[in-house]
Amino acid sequence: MAKKSLIAIVDDDESIRVSTANLIRAFGFAARGFASAEEFLQSPELGETSCVISDVQMPGIDGLELQTRLASTHHRTPVIFITAFPDLRIQERAIAGGAICFLKKPFDGKTLIQCVDRALNRSNS
Repeated sequence: MAKKSLIAIVDDDESIRVSTANLIRAFGFAARGFASAEEFLQSPELGETSCVISDVQMPGIDGLELQTRLASTHHRTPVIFITAFPDLRIQERAIAGGAICFLKKPFDGKTLIQCVDRALNRSNS
């Protein structure tokens, strides 16, 4: 049996973590929520994660710093950003850093799943 792709949801808002994880699971993926970038970076799931869905603004390490740390440690994990406070400069930095998508909360579930599919297809090629 094929192993399900693990999608990490990194967001300090518990309701977003839970609802996003439920959506991801409904489409057949494995999902794990993390309340902070620090929690994710210290988790045993770090090396098993196929895609990260991260909030941009979080206490401590923010989403852009998480993206930078993943790249600097040679984790080629695709990142999808979600934010309640879209800012064109931040979006441009995220995309320049390799982000797959940059979505405004509340986001459309179908759009998020399309982004996850793009991320997984990119990481498998």
